[in-house]
Amino acid sequence: MSPRVRLGELLKPEGAAGILSNSQSSRDSGMILLTRRATFSASHFYWNPEWSEERNQAVFGRCANRNGHGHNYTLEVTVTGEVDPVSGFVVDLKWLKDVIEREVLDVYDHRHLNHEVPEFAKAIPTTENIAVAVWKRLEAPVAAAGGARLGKVRVYETADIFAEYRGQENGGQASGGHENGGAHRG
Repeated sequence: MSPRVRLGELLKPEGAAGILSNSQSSRDSGMILLTRRATFSASHFYWNPEWSEERNQAVFGRCANRNGHGHNYTLEVTVTGEVDPVSGFVVDLKWLKDVIEREVLDVYDHRHLNHEVPEFAKAIPTTENIAVAVWKRLEAPVAAAGGARLGKVRVYETADIFAEYRGQENGGQASGGHENGGAHRG
């Protein structure tokens, strides 16, 4: 199914109305945030090549071990949009799953982020930077599909540590949440 065709156009039998009648504006339904969750496993390390080994060790602690360490990440991708009055969907979730798999999971899963993922050849693969990189991978495909836009990307490194990015329109800052306020995240 082409993502450019609204799902409701394909599902609507001749003369049938969806949950919201055709005379009722989809605006009446308001803006919906719809989230799809996925998981991937990857390894990484923190290292700033412009710093000395001592400074990297002081700032990043055991996360500076150049052999790396791994995580089972949880990714949440939220799209926003209006409910299609015929299908009742904001976006086709199977299509969104396929986009996440193609653009993110196929590239990140079971990889060493520092060595195998192009956007981390020079950027430190922190949870914050991963969230921004995932956004950049997904923003264009979601926008091209029509009917919805990317709302936020949240990446959990552990159950207690996550970063959330909402794009440039929403301030462009990756925000994080974690119980430990220090740089050492282990």
